[in-house]
Amino acid sequence: MAAMNDTPHLLDLYDRQLRRAARPDGPGCRVERAGAVVRQTGPAHAWNGVLWSGLDAHTADAAIAAQLAHYRAEGVPFEWKLYGHDGPADLGARLLAAGFTAEEPETLLVAEAGAQGGPAALPHGVELREVTDPEGVRQVVEVHERAFGTDSSDLGRRLLDRLAADPGTVLAVLALADGVPVSAARLELYPGTDFAGLWGGGTVQEWRGRGLYRALVAHRARVAAAHGHRYVQVDAAPTSRPILQRLGFVPLTTTTPYVHG
Repeated sequence: MAAMNDTPHLLDLYDRQLRRAARPDGPGCRVERAGAVVRQTGPAHAWNGVLWSGLDAHTADAAIAAQLAHYRAEGVPFEWKLYGHDGPADLGARLLAAGFTAEEPETLLVAEAGAQGGPAALPHGVELREVTDPEGVRQVVEVHERAFGTDSSDLGRRLLDRLAADPGTVLAVLALADGVPVSAARLELYPGTDFAGLWGGGTVQEWRGRGLYRALVAHRARVAAAHGHRYVQVDAAPTSRPILQRLGFVPLTTTTPYVHG
């Protein structure tokens, strides 16, 4: 197993287990290897896109055109998840030239799950609750929409799908202040791998800076460790990266969503 200071080994492990050998992340989704591209295709509310590519200057444009044709035929928008170490070096520029739009880059951070699971103090009147039913999913969506100002209905549909079809691979957690949802996050468990993913940590404006984000990280890390995952990974926005690095997370690379359609 890779030590936390061996970032090249960790990045290679991440690429092999979660990108090149990716599994579908919901019912109705399929993961395919099309030449030097690994992609997921599913319903319109699912995540559709390219997970990994092994391209060079001679093969990149044809591969981009092939993915555009594939998702056009499927009738769904999609994302090319481009990592900082993916080749060729100008792949981002080629995607832009093909009509993609780049969103804000994030940083891929990794930590040992067992090192994150210590107790985290919660403010008075706040409790953590794991989501098991449609009402809990509705509250997760409500928190995300208040925290991020975006429509999170597709997230709610994906979470309901997973809880119904494969509940052992996903966990959503709410922080409730006197019964009112004020923070939410989810954990993706990737069976047979060393990793679990921390996703969607969001807190409503008036409750930020009070330790809820850290408490949700610790709770999910404990669950990940209990399921045998050595590492937890996060695609961190610039606002979360300093918090996570203070908790011992190590940056491996960047990741930028290039979206089309």
